[in-house]
Order: sequence, then structure tokens, then C-alpha cells
Amino acid sequence: MNFFDAFSFINLRFLFDGLLVTIEVSIVSIILSFLFGAIMGTIRFSAIPFVSRIVGLVVDIIRNLPLLLIIFFTYFALPQIGIKFDIFWSAVIALTIFESAMLSEIFRAGLNAVPKGQMEAGLSTGLTYLQVMFSIMIPQAFRSMIPAIVSQLISLVKDTSLAVIISLPEFTHNAKIIYGQNSNYVIPMYFALTLGYFVICYLLSLLSKYFETKRYSY
Repeated sequence: MNFFDAFSFINLRFLFDGLLVTIEVSIVSIILSFLFGAIMGTIRFSAIPFVSRIVGLVVDIIRNLPLLLIIFFTYFALPQIGIKFDIFWSAVIALTIFESAMLSEIFRAGLNAVPKGQMEAGLSTGLTYLQVMFSIMIPQAFRSMIPAIVSQLISLVKDTSLAVIISLPEFTHNAKIIYGQNSNYVIPMYFALTLGYFVICYLLSLLSKYFETKRYSY
């Protein structure tokens, strides 16, 4: 009976509130990560003197740091130098920093996979570099990048659970509070967490498969 007792209306409402926070953090982080990742990946591909090297160095440093350390830095270290964010934005900024670095490599690899002749052909028609990038290079590269991008975004959704360390009231945090009040609810709460994360990530994986199918249909 303890298994089903764990899913009282109050507990379900509390879990749902945490799930909403997880979804909100994920959506905002995904949008920002995609934007900054695309910019950094394009800069690295373009080999802009000095700028590309700086961006590459920053990306390499971030990619080799644990996400948990970045979360600690945004929430505990930045206030020491006068930059303070609430828990929600601390989590979003940390996830954005980390995932942007990961996505930038996916963008760079996708652009490198496009034949160089495409760039040369575009420039030869009188188009500017930026016009060739946005009209020719990026659309072609994006098709091949979709599975890797979605896979990275699935990791982002799962990584939101690390924000429990700064007490963000997300899905894992709220489940932890529930089973902290009654140790008999540990298994039911882990079951709820498993189901919740599985549904979100599985839907994203279906989205990836859909775009993959569309890519090969062209």
C-alpha cells in the first residue's frame, strides 16, 4: 500500500510543480544553448583571426569541466564578485554555458561536413560570405546535425536534475523532499522520476527520428 500511498493528490501536485520547473529550465536553456552554440560553432568554422582561437579555447575549457562545478560557480562564486542570480537563472546560465560549448562542436562538425565547393560556388556567384553561410552552408549542415543536436538536448533535460544541489525546486528536488518525509516512498518516487524523464526524453528522441526520416526523404 505504501507504493500507492506515495501518490496522494498533494504529492502528485508537488511532483507536477517540479516537473513544470524542469520543463521551463529545459526550454529556456535549449533556446539559449542553441543560439550561442550556433554562433560559437560558426565563428570557429569561419576561422576568424584571433577571435576563433579565443572561442575555441573557451569551448575546450568548458567542455572539460564538470557541469556540477559550473552550477556551483554560477550560484556561489559569481555573487562573490557582485553578480547574483536567483536559483532558476543560475541553473539556466550554468546549463547554457555547458551545453553551448557542446553544441558549438556539433555545429562546427556539421559545417565542416559540407563540401568546400559549396562555399566557393556561392562566393563565385557574387554572394557575400554571410549570405553563403545562411543560404547555402547552414541549411545543408543542419540536416546532418539534427540527430546529434537532439541527442545533446536530451542530455540537457537529464542534466537539469543536477540543479538539485542548489535546491532548485525541479522534478528531482521535489521527489527528494517527498521521500525525505517518508522513507517508504523512496521506490515510488524513483519510479515517478524514471517515468517522467523517460517520457520527456523519449518524445525528444521521436522528434529526432522524425527529422532523420525527413532528411532521407529529400
